[in-house]
Amino acid sequence: MPMSKNVYINNIYIPEEKILKNLANVLINFALNSGEGVKKGEVVYVMLNEIAKPMLLPLQEAILKSGAHMILCYLPAELERDRDETRLFYELANEEQLNFFPEDYIKARVDAIDHVVLLLSTYDHNYYQGIDQSRIAQRNRVWKKYMDMRFKKEYEGKLTWVLTDYPSPAMAEAASMTIEEYWDQVIKACYLDEEDPIARHRDTMRKTQQIIDKLNSLGIESLHVKGEDVDLHIVMGSERVFCGGTGRNIPSFEVFTSPDARYTNGWIKFNQPLYRNGQIIRGIRLEFKDGNVVNYSADENYEALKAMLETDEGARRVGEFSLTDKRFSRIDRIMANTLFDENFGGEYGNTHIALGQSYRDAIANQEKYSDEELKAMGFNDSAIHTDIISTSNRRVTAKLKDGRELVIYENGEFVGLGV
Repeated sequence: MPMSKNVYINNIYIPEEKILKNLANVLINFALNSGEGVKKGEVVYVMLNEIAKPMLLPLQEAILKSGAHMILCYLPAELERDRDETRLFYELANEEQLNFFPEDYIKARVDAIDHVVLLLSTYDHNYYQGIDQSRIAQRNRVWKKYMDMRFKKEYEGKLTWVLTDYPSPAMAEAASMTIEEYWDQVIKACYLDEEDPIARHRDTMRKTQQIIDKLNSLGIESLHVKGEDVDLHIVMGSERVFCGGTGRNIPSFEVFTSPDARYTNGWIKFNQPLYRNGQIIRGIRLEFKDGNVVNYSADENYEALKAMLETDEGARRVGEFSLTDKRFSRIDRIMANTLFDENFGGEYGNTHIALGQSYRDAIANQEKYSDEELKAMGFNDSAIHTDIISTSNRRVTAKLKDGRELVIYENGEFVGLGV
């Protein structure tokens, strides 16, 4: 029976049907195809678990009305992604099973689709508590083959994807909110309470692009990030540009780049926890020298941080540096969730870096360069891409190629750009 108002199913809150349809419409008719929406005849691979089941029919409706086709991957509550990593898997899998990758099957799937829609919904933030984190890191290295296939098709302009979160009781509990309060943040963040959410997303994308265009016109050589809990120097590197929301994440207010991973120096502390692999890592502090993390600590779950940094050589290098302007974001509470917290507005916006994989989008004319040439330009390659967030006040000063210095970000806003 169609839902016409907020309801509870199995004691779990579900917002009214209009909100779910608005979210589906944003994902299918805005986010995919880089803000243009799906086209007739395209194939959309939809991945969600049973917690997010209320989104199944709204997504199918949006896809069908667009003239596209849906392939569904419906998962049990314990799994967020289409992999086999239950607790039981990590407890029992032998070495051969840990290294198993169904390459032909995954390649055929990637070949068959034009878009990916992924709704993440966390079953339990402590789901992998007590599991050997090195086994999870090993599995991530195995599944990097899948991400490489997807990235190749994406960078050829033949695939787009969108990632968002569907609130669960565990997610709300981790953020010290009720599920209704948590949904309220999602609704505000994604403009789902507006008459035309897509128009609002496009307006935000336009305003963010104005900032990006200005930054890319300055000829920035390096960035100095300074605050009470950070003193970090980042080198932009050859052909680097800033990027912004292209529909890949909903919501997305950030402006980011993938700097030259070889030349990060200094230290940074993060005042927000990292939620990763069913673990909560708090009080992370990283020290960089010549691009690599040389010292690190955590107030809680140090071993999980250690295992993450030991995933591969690139896991100790910066793959992304990002800033969010608080004027764009309606998120005003920490949601214990990377996707939303990396778009936090609040008093000072947020700063985050990602350890691991770089984004080719951040290299101008990236299609001209081979993988070897990109590596020589300081492009980072890794099986992980892990965002770590801070919402404390930071000032970012750009050193320009002509020798001038310009403050571009402080008190949570881009400044000095004339936009």
